[in-house]
Amino acid sequence: MKYVDFRKFTDENGARPVYLFEGEETYFRERGAALLKDRFLKDPVLDYTAFDGGALKGDKLKTLLSALSSFSFSGGKRFVKVSEFYPTEKDYENYLRDLFEHPPEDGVLIIDNAGKGKAGCAALSRKPGVVFVDCGRSDEETIKKWIYVTCKRAGVYVDGVTCGKLAAYCVYDMSRIAKETEKLLIYCEAKGLSRLTDAVVDEAVYPDSEYKIYELSNAISRKNYSAFARILGELSSKGFDEISLLNALCYHFRSLYEVSVSGGSDREVAAALGMKEYAVKKSREQAAGFARGSVLGYYTDIYGAVSAVKSGELTSPSALKRVTAKLFFGKAGKR
Repeated sequence: MKYVDFRKFTDENGARPVYLFEGEETYFRERGAALLKDRFLKDPVLDYTAFDGGALKGDKLKTLLSALSSFSFSGGKRFVKVSEFYPTEKDYENYLRDLFEHPPEDGVLIIDNAGKGKAGCAALSRKPGVVFVDCGRSDEETIKKWIYVTCKRAGVYVDGVTCGKLAAYCVYDMSRIAKETEKLLIYCEAKGLSRLTDAVVDEAVYPDSEYKIYELSNAISRKNYSAFARILGELSSKGFDEISLLNALCYHFRSLYEVSVSGGSDREVAAALGMKEYAVKKSREQAAGFARGSVLGYYTDIYGAVSAVKSGELTSPSALKRVTAKLFFGKAGKR
């Protein structure tokens, strides 16, 4: 199941003996384990043990089995968490099969894995009795659903458009989204608001600098110099100097170009380029708004200006002025 469905599952099923939180989103993995501990662990000092999975191989797995089978000091559940745990099929058969098929009644095993492990590792997500929670990189719809459900639980209504704006402002980073959502709910409570609107998000959440670079690029594609100048001013006020802005724009247009010439689905391109799937989707949408061939031209012009600064040919302010003149008043992008 996806993490956004995990709380409901827990509400309906109570504590289960084995949980596997697997995926790149650290926030989801940490919050999943915290939810279980908050609900079912009576004594977090005496009835909780944590292991490094890398140290549990062969006979050392008996330490894990012993910890899970120990009696609870509080009379409740005994929790054992193991991180980055990738046992081989041989170790599973020799030591773990009985644990998974006949787990101790009062034990709860939490496995926290960022990945699936190397070839030859046991496929824990398919083992009997395992509650598998997919904590992989979230797509746009999953994140919007998380924001919606979190606000709903707090008695605050938010529509899909506003969820999308908040996610975009945070560049779909779950750690920041969680913090900003918490902040917005406190704000709504203090103001007596039952609805989270675009206006509230604009007032209380400052867009991530990466999102502002995305806005800069949109202004360039529309040849909207006033918007470009305004966003430059906002970024400058947040500590971006001229060379930082040029480097950020250079990287952004390089990514736009790479995505625009890559074949395959958003997911496949994301995996190939080391990007998030949402970023590929948005980059493709944005690249489509530029004239044919201009994305590579803009990248070349900006890269040339950055190189001129590094070689001492131009100062940073002069380089930014030259790039701005080419982007809006010259022949930048003409190949």
